[in-house]
Amino acid sequence: MSFLYQIAPNLEPLGAELVKCIGQTLQMLFVSGIISFILGLLLGVVLIVTKKDGIMRQVAVYNFFDKAIDVIRSIPFIILMILLIPVSRAIMGTGTGVPGAYIALIAGTVPFFARQIESVLSDVDYGLVEASAAMGFSPIEIIFSVYLKESIPGITRVTMITMVSLIGITAMAGAIGAGGLGDFAIRYGHQMGYRDMIWVTVIIILVIISIIQGIGNLIIRRTTH
Repeated sequence: MSFLYQIAPNLEPLGAELVKCIGQTLQMLFVSGIISFILGLLLGVVLIVTKKDGIMRQVAVYNFFDKAIDVIRSIPFIILMILLIPVSRAIMGTGTGVPGAYIALIAGTVPFFARQIESVLSDVDYGLVEASAAMGFSPIEIIFSVYLKESIPGITRVTMITMVSLIGITAMAGAIGAGGLGDFAIRYGHQMGYRDMIWVTVIIILVIISIIQGIGNLIIRRTTH
């Protein structure tokens, strides 16, 4: 630790605050990430099966979600976060802090992830879908046995991309008092001029991203066929 304090002298007095901010970032990342994964995967599947040539063709449903995703994605996250404060208060009971950031983080992540899932599922060989339908598979069975099973490597790849993007937008969540590593770097690294704290924050974020990518790459290697 003495070596770390030599190269980052502000780490010792700010260590406790840094640990707290790491916890806030991980909390926002995993809670928002898990919910966004479930909702984004569900929405991506809906998009792929309800489009014009989908196995559950519902053009009206597809057009609704397709346009909704485009609208939400066009709103800058910082503005979206402010717009959703009343919604967060109604659902979470607060519009500030880590709980107050969940709704905005999910709303900012799900449309992006759903579009990525739609792209991945579109790459599935449609011949497999047609063959499964000819064998008597129901639409639900085709979704799980063909679309999702065949797309595990692609889904894992876009999940990693989305998680890295989510880490980036958690930095902006500090604007509503959610804290986190981005807020720590701005408060101490930029506003107070502690440059060493910026580098410490960057290194920690790189470690988190490396762990996520390492797990994702392992899953991809195990499931690619």
